[in-house]
Amino acid sequence: MLLTKPEIIQMFKKIAQLWNENKDYLSQIDSRFGDGDHGITIGKIASLMEKSIEGWEDDDMETFIEDLGDNTMEIGGGSAGPLYGTMIGGLSGPLEGNKPIDAKILKEMFTECLSAMEDITTAGIGDKTMMDALIPAVDAAQKAQDDIMAILEAAKEAAVRGAKESEQYVSKYGRARSYKEQTIGTPDAGAVSTSLFFAGLCDGLK
Repeated sequence: MLLTKPEIIQMFKKIAQLWNENKDYLSQIDSRFGDGDHGITIGKIASLMEKSIEGWEDDDMETFIEDLGDNTMEIGGGSAGPLYGTMIGGLSGPLEGNKPIDAKILKEMFTECLSAMEDITTAGIGDKTMMDALIPAVDAAQKAQDDIMAILEAAKEAAVRGAKESEQYVSKYGRARSYKEQTIGTPDAGAVSTSLFFAGLCDGLK
């Protein structure tokens, strides 16, 4: 199995759908200790994703994903725009034009995506950020067998588990960090939206 333009479209459409369906929930958990606007920003990114897919004509996959990352960075509303822009843009790293994506390249896409994030944040697992979902997802993808569906399923499961585990951590970044131990019991909104991102990549292909 290889990923080409039709598959990439399905995958990003599913991410946008899941983000739109969960934006109120994301704002709700963000409002407990943060600015309460995470879901609004995620909704904006989802709309941008849908518009980009609708307008995708001549660009190759590498250019499409790179441009989607760049345009996501421009979205205002806290740090989610720049963070997701970096993450999405990072996926385009190993791509070559319209060359189909095989399992090996998919693993490289996830590695580059994490590497791009590590260039802009020092957050790790346990800091209650989106990295709580991203790092386990990429790690699980690397360990999965060289099969596209197996990689996506492993990444999705690990991201969902990581977002759930973020509940037990104390916030160390952003406005939430001033609430310290009070943040235990609430998952990180960024970790949850990241888990939805990986769920979309996986479920969009099913």
